[in-house]
Amino acid sequence: MSLLVERAGYVPAVKVGKTLYCAGQVGRTPDLEVIEDPEQQFRAAWENLRTVLAAGGCTFQDVVELTTFHVELPRHMPVFRRVKDALFPRGTCAWTCIGVAELAHAGLLAEVKCIAVQR
Repeated sequence: MSLLVERAGYVPAVKVGKTLYCAGQVGRTPDLEVIEDPEQQFRAAWENLRTVLAAGGCTFQDVVELTTFHVELPRHMPVFRRVKDALFPRGTCAWTCIGVAELAHAGLLAEVKCIAVQR
């Protein structure tokens, strides 16, 4: 059983046919510690999403819908977008960006969830 399942009680993704539904990924270490630096936290969230997608047989190119949740959205969006643009292909999926008051753990600034279809 993974550390995430053990601590939080859910899996990072569920595959139904060729569709992979990914739970929100955040910028934490493999030990589930929140990364404090915003840029590094955002980079880790994307890399964690890449790992979840790969485990389900998908890549960023397979993402058809992307939803991101942001604490203090206007403050952090320039850095988040820069990291996103460096790691995730532009113009390949529908993206909804939502500002929120807080996420599941103190210090988390963004969460990235998606739906991917294996091609």
